[in-house]
Amino acid sequence: MDSRLSKICLVSACLAGINCTFRGVNNLNGKIKKAVDSGRSIALCPEVLASLGVPRERIELSGGDGNDVLDGKAKAISSSGTDVTKDVIAGAYKVLEAVKRFGIRSAILKSKSPTCGVGRIYDGTFSGRLKDGDGVLAALLKRNGVIVSTEKEV
Repeated sequence: MDSRLSKICLVSACLAGINCTFRGVNNLNGKIKKAVDSGRSIALCPEVLASLGVPRERIELSGGDGNDVLDGKAKAISSSGTDVTKDVIAGAYKVLEAVKRFGIRSAILKSKSPTCGVGRIYDGTFSGRLKDGDGVLAALLKRNGVIVSTEKEV
């Protein structure tokens, strides 16, 4: 594999200015957009890849964090109570497939997200409270040796 490909970074698509958040807007970070525009990073959204739509209902993890979801001990639930666990896991695995294909070793993900959050995510009550833990994609990437951080560390 071309050694240049291993230096590409994965970023949450919303951080690159793509309108893919649950509200249908973005969380633009100028540095991240510049990296994507220059070809140094690729932008993907696991929730879009899971065919959850834009806009979509909010999702939070109930009963644990992303590791617990991957282990079948917790669920991803929409604000109306719909279980979207299988969809969220499928979207995370689609991102992992791209990560492996391009030899990506690092990712900058959207903080607090049920899929992309690193270290702190919403607590599953839709009350705005946070809990310790990673989102589903962040947990899956870590399990596969990818170094993950949030936009707050850029």
